[in-house]
Amino acid sequence: MPLDIRVIPCLSDNYAVLLHDPLTEATAVVDAPEPGPIMDALELEGWDLTHILITHHHADHVDGVLALKAQYGATVVGPKAEAATIPALDVEVVDADPVGLGSAIGRVIETPGHTAGHISFVFPEEKLLFAGDTLFVMGCGRALECDPPVLWHSLQRLRTLPDDFSLYCGHEYTVANGRFALSVDPDNGALRARVADAEAARREGKPTIPALLGDERLTNPFLRADDPDMAERIGLAGADPAAVFTELRARKNVFRG
Repeated sequence: MPLDIRVIPCLSDNYAVLLHDPLTEATAVVDAPEPGPIMDALELEGWDLTHILITHHHADHVDGVLALKAQYGATVVGPKAEAATIPALDVEVVDADPVGLGSAIGRVIETPGHTAGHISFVFPEEKLLFAGDTLFVMGCGRALECDPPVLWHSLQRLRTLPDDFSLYCGHEYTVANGRFALSVDPDNGALRARVADAEAARREGKPTIPALLGDERLTNPFLRADDPDMAERIGLAGADPAAVFTELRARKNVFRG
Protein backbone atom coordinates (compact mmCIF):
# COMPACT_ATOMS: atom_id res chain seq x y z
CA MET A 1 0.00 0.00 0.00
CA PRO A 2 1.50 3.40 -0.95
CA LEU A 3 2.38 6.03 1.59
CA ASP A 4 -0.01 8.94 2.05
CA ILE A 5 1.85 12.20 1.47
CA ARG A 6 1.02 15.77 2.45
CA VAL A 7 3.10 18.81 1.49
CA ILE A 8 3.05 21.39 4.31
CA PRO A 9 4.05 25.01 3.54
CA CYS A 10 6.04 26.54 6.41
CA LEU A 11 7.67 29.90 7.12
CA SER A 12 7.92 32.06 3.99
CA ASP A 13 8.97 29.47 1.42
CA ASN A 14 9.85 26.20 3.21
CA TYR A 15 8.18 22.83 2.89
CA ALA A 16 7.78 20.02 5.36
CA VAL A 17 6.43 16.73 4.01
CA LEU A 18 4.30 14.26 5.98
CA LEU A 19 4.53 10.55 5.14
CA HIS A 20 1.92 8.20 6.55
CA ASP A 21 1.89 4.42 6.32
CA PRO A 22 -1.77 3.30 6.34
CA LEU A 23 -0.82 -0.26 7.28
CA THR A 24 0.93 0.60 10.54
CA GLU A 25 -0.16 4.21 11.19
CA ALA A 26 3.51 5.23 11.35
CA THR A 27 3.91 8.88 10.32
CA ALA A 28 7.05 10.89 9.58
CA VAL A 29 7.75 14.49 8.76
CA VAL A 30 10.71 15.28 6.56
CA ASP A 31 12.29 18.41 8.03
CA ALA A 32 10.61 20.58 10.64
CA PRO A 33 10.83 24.30 9.83
CA GLU A 34 8.20 25.26 12.44
CA PRO A 35 5.79 23.22 14.54
CA GLY A 36 2.44 24.97 14.00
CA PRO A 37 1.58 24.03 10.40
CA ILE A 38 2.84 20.48 10.92
CA MET A 39 0.73 20.00 14.05
CA ASP A 40 -2.30 21.45 12.28
CA ALA A 41 -1.88 19.01 9.39
CA LEU A 42 -1.46 16.05 11.75
CA GLU A 43 -4.62 17.03 13.63
CA LEU A 44 -6.56 17.43 10.40
CA GLU A 45 -5.56 13.96 9.25
CA GLY A 46 -5.83 12.30 12.64
CA TRP A 47 -2.24 11.08 12.45
CA ASP A 48 0.25 10.65 15.30
CA LEU A 49 3.81 11.68 14.49
CA THR A 50 6.27 8.82 15.05
CA HIS A 51 9.39 10.00 13.18
CA ILE A 52 11.13 13.27 12.32
CA LEU A 53 13.57 12.90 9.42
CA ILE A 54 16.08 15.74 9.18
CA THR A 55 18.18 16.42 6.08
CA HIS A 56 20.53 19.06 7.54
CA HIS A 57 21.10 21.34 10.48
CA HIS A 58 19.94 24.75 9.20
CA ALA A 59 17.46 26.46 11.50
CA ASP A 60 14.71 26.61 8.90
CA HIS A 61 14.76 22.80 8.81
CA VAL A 62 15.09 22.00 12.53
CA ASP A 63 13.43 24.80 14.52
CA GLY A 64 10.26 22.74 14.96
CA VAL A 65 11.98 19.61 16.22
CA LEU A 66 11.82 20.21 19.96
CA ALA A 67 8.15 21.18 20.02
CA LEU A 68 7.17 18.25 17.82
CA LYS A 69 9.17 15.77 19.88
CA ALA A 70 7.69 17.14 23.09
CA GLN A 71 4.16 16.81 21.71
CA TYR A 72 4.40 13.40 20.06
CA GLY A 73 7.53 11.68 21.39
CA ALA A 74 8.68 11.13 17.80
CA THR A 75 12.07 9.60 17.00
CA VAL A 76 14.42 12.15 15.43
CA VAL A 77 16.62 10.77 12.64
CA GLY A 78 19.36 12.83 11.01
CA PRO A 79 22.93 12.95 9.71
CA LYS A 80 25.62 11.70 12.05
CA ALA A 81 27.99 14.34 10.66
CA GLU A 82 25.71 17.10 12.00
CA ALA A 83 24.67 15.47 15.27
CA ALA A 84 26.09 18.32 17.34
CA THR A 85 23.84 20.89 15.66
CA ILE A 86 20.52 19.02 15.33
CA PRO A 87 18.36 19.19 18.47
CA ALA A 88 17.16 16.03 20.20
CA LEU A 89 18.69 13.72 17.59
CA ASP A 90 17.94 10.09 18.52
CA VAL A 91 19.27 8.15 15.53
CA GLU A 92 22.44 9.19 13.71
CA VAL A 93 22.60 7.90 10.15
CA VAL A 94 25.25 7.67 7.45
CA ASP A 95 25.30 6.75 3.79
CA ALA A 96 23.23 3.66 2.86
CA ASP A 97 21.71 3.26 6.32
CA PRO A 98 18.12 1.98 6.27
CA VAL A 99 15.33 4.16 7.60
CA GLY A 100 12.15 2.32 8.51
CA LEU A 101 8.72 3.92 8.51
CA GLY A 102 6.21 1.22 9.34
CA SER A 103 6.09 -1.13 6.36
CA ALA A 104 8.16 1.25 4.19
CA ILE A 105 11.94 1.04 4.12
CA GLY A 106 13.96 4.03 3.00
CA ARG A 107 17.68 4.61 2.90
CA VAL A 108 20.11 7.45 3.35
CA ILE A 109 22.16 9.04 0.59
CA GLU A 110 24.88 11.39 1.79
CA THR A 111 24.63 14.56 -0.32
CA PRO A 112 27.09 17.10 1.08
CA GLY A 113 27.55 20.51 -0.47
CA HIS A 114 24.86 22.83 0.84
CA THR A 115 26.02 21.72 4.27
CA ALA A 116 28.95 19.43 4.96
CA GLY A 117 26.78 16.67 6.42
CA HIS A 118 23.60 17.02 4.35
CA ILE A 119 21.71 13.81 3.64
CA SER A 120 18.78 12.88 1.42
CA PHE A 121 16.20 10.16 2.03
CA VAL A 122 15.05 7.82 -0.71
CA PHE A 123 12.22 5.29 -0.54
CA PRO A 124 12.88 3.00 -3.53
CA GLU A 125 9.68 0.96 -3.49
CA GLU A 126 7.57 4.11 -3.28
CA LYS A 127 9.80 5.95 -5.81
CA LEU A 128 10.29 8.93 -3.51
CA LEU A 129 13.29 11.24 -3.05
CA PHE A 130 13.48 13.80 -0.26
CA ALA A 131 16.45 15.97 -1.19
CA GLY A 132 16.25 18.81 1.33
CA ASP A 133 18.29 21.72 0.02
CA THR A 134 20.58 19.70 -2.26
CA LEU A 135 18.36 19.41 -5.34
CA PHE A 136 15.48 21.78 -6.06
CA VAL A 137 12.98 21.74 -8.88
CA MET A 138 14.99 23.18 -11.81
CA GLY A 139 17.73 24.23 -9.38
CA CYS A 140 20.04 23.24 -6.55
CA GLY A 141 21.13 24.60 -3.20
CA ARG A 142 23.98 26.99 -2.61
CA ALA A 143 27.32 25.39 -1.82
CA LEU A 144 27.61 26.97 1.61
CA GLU A 145 29.85 24.62 3.58
CA CYS A 146 31.70 22.80 0.78
CA ASP A 147 33.30 23.72 -2.52
CA PRO A 148 30.91 23.53 -5.50
CA PRO A 149 32.45 20.33 -6.93
CA VAL A 150 31.36 18.51 -3.76
CA LEU A 151 27.76 19.55 -4.43
CA TRP A 152 28.13 18.55 -8.08
CA HIS A 153 29.18 15.05 -6.99
CA SER A 154 26.12 14.83 -4.74
CA LEU A 155 23.83 15.87 -7.58
CA GLN A 156 25.37 13.21 -9.80
CA ARG A 157 24.45 10.61 -7.18
CA LEU A 158 20.83 11.77 -7.11
CA ARG A 159 20.75 11.90 -10.90
CA THR A 160 21.27 8.14 -11.06
CA LEU A 161 17.84 7.49 -9.55
CA PRO A 162 15.14 6.43 -12.02
CA ASP A 163 13.15 8.93 -14.07
CA ASP A 164 9.87 8.04 -12.39
CA PHE A 165 11.03 8.97 -8.88
CA SER A 166 9.21 11.95 -7.36
CA LEU A 167 11.43 14.74 -6.02
CA TYR A 168 10.41 16.57 -2.86
CA CYS A 169 12.64 19.48 -1.86
CA GLY A 170 12.84 21.91 1.03
CA HIS A 171 11.82 25.21 -0.56
CA GLU A 172 9.46 26.77 -3.08
CA TYR A 173 12.12 28.25 -5.36
CA THR A 174 10.84 26.79 -8.61
CA VAL A 175 9.84 29.92 -10.54
CA ALA A 176 13.09 31.73 -9.75
CA ASN A 177 15.07 28.59 -10.57
CA GLY A 178 13.26 28.20 -13.86
CA ARG A 179 13.92 31.77 -14.89
CA PHE A 180 17.61 31.30 -14.22
CA ALA A 181 17.60 28.04 -16.14
CA LEU A 182 16.12 29.84 -19.14
CA SER A 183 18.94 32.38 -18.99
CA VAL A 184 21.48 29.61 -19.69
CA ASP A 185 19.26 27.29 -21.73
CA PRO A 186 16.83 29.56 -23.63
CA ASP A 187 16.07 27.17 -26.49
CA ASN A 188 14.91 24.29 -24.28
CA GLY A 189 11.23 23.84 -25.09
CA ALA A 190 10.61 21.45 -22.22
CA LEU A 191 12.12 23.99 -19.84
CA ARG A 192 9.94 26.81 -21.15
CA ALA A 193 6.85 24.66 -20.67
CA ARG A 194 7.83 23.75 -17.12
CA VAL A 195 8.45 27.37 -16.17
CA ALA A 196 5.05 28.36 -17.54
CA ASP A 197 3.40 25.55 -15.58
CA ALA A 198 5.23 26.58 -12.39
CA GLU A 199 4.19 30.21 -12.78
CA ALA A 200 0.56 29.14 -13.25
CA ALA A 201 0.69 26.89 -10.19
CA ARG A 202 2.08 29.65 -8.01
CA ARG A 203 -0.53 32.13 -9.19
CA GLU A 204 -3.09 29.64 -7.90
CA GLY A 205 -1.21 29.18 -4.62
CA LYS A 206 -0.29 25.58 -5.40
CA PRO A 207 3.08 23.98 -4.60
CA THR A 208 5.36 23.01 -7.46
CA ILE A 209 6.51 19.83 -5.73
CA PRO A 210 6.78 16.97 -6.31
CA ALA A 211 8.56 16.85 -9.65
CA LEU A 212 9.67 13.84 -11.66
CA LEU A 213 13.41 13.23 -11.82
CA GLY A 214 13.10 12.52 -15.53
CA ASP A 215 11.88 16.09 -16.06
CA GLU A 216 14.75 17.40 -13.94
CA ARG A 217 17.27 15.58 -16.10
CA LEU A 218 15.89 17.36 -19.17
CA THR A 219 15.53 20.86 -17.74
CA ASN A 220 17.67 21.39 -14.65
CA PRO A 221 20.95 23.00 -15.75
CA PHE A 222 22.72 21.91 -12.56
CA LEU A 223 22.18 18.26 -13.48
CA ARG A 224 23.65 18.88 -16.93
CA ALA A 225 27.06 20.33 -16.14
CA ASP A 226 28.62 17.41 -18.04
CA ASP A 227 26.52 18.11 -21.15
CA PRO A 228 28.86 19.58 -23.82
CA ASP A 229 26.05 21.78 -25.13
CA MET A 230 25.55 23.35 -21.70
CA ALA A 231 29.27 23.97 -21.34
CA GLU A 232 29.39 25.63 -24.73
CA ARG A 233 26.39 27.84 -23.98
CA ILE A 234 28.14 29.38 -20.98
CA GLY A 235 31.46 29.79 -22.76
CA LEU A 236 33.22 26.79 -21.23
CA ALA A 237 33.37 24.36 -24.14
CA GLY A 238 35.60 21.42 -23.27
CA ALA A 239 35.87 22.37 -19.59
CA ASP A 240 35.71 19.89 -16.76
CA PRO A 241 32.07 19.39 -15.66
CA ALA A 242 32.94 20.47 -12.13
CA ALA A 243 34.14 23.81 -13.52
CA VAL A 244 30.95 24.14 -15.56
CA PHE A 245 28.87 23.44 -12.46
CA THR A 246 30.89 25.95 -10.44
CA GLU A 247 30.24 28.64 -13.06
CA LEU A 248 26.52 27.84 -13.20
CA ARG A 249 26.24 28.04 -9.42
CA ALA A 250 28.18 31.33 -9.36
CA ARG A 251 25.84 32.81 -11.96
CA LYS A 252 22.78 31.69 -10.05
CA ASN A 253 24.14 33.29 -6.88
CA VAL A 254 23.94 36.73 -8.49
CA PHE A 255 21.00 36.19 -10.85
CA ARG A 256 18.22 38.75 -10.48
CA GLY A 257 15.99 37.87 -13.41
